[in-house]
Amino acid sequence: MMYGGYGDWGVVGWIVMALMMLLFWAGVVTVVILLVRGGGQWRGASYGSPHDEAERILNERFARGEIDATELNERRAALRRKP
Repeated sequence: MMYGGYGDWGVVGWIVMALMMLLFWAGVVTVVILLVRGGGQWRGASYGSPHDEAERILNERFARGEIDATELNERRAALRRKP
């Protein structure tokens, strides 16, 4: 038996091995892209501005009935004013 050739699998083995390597690296690249693009969502981090967060809280308080429309509008206007 000679070991200098393509081995038992021949050319098919090389093709399968090349395809497996391509699939592996495609998977690695996909995972990295998903981590970079959606990383904040998995950690629960918020990348919006503090004003966006404050307005979200105001909207929630209004929806729960803790504040009325007048107070909501006044507080929203105060948040949007430039310091």
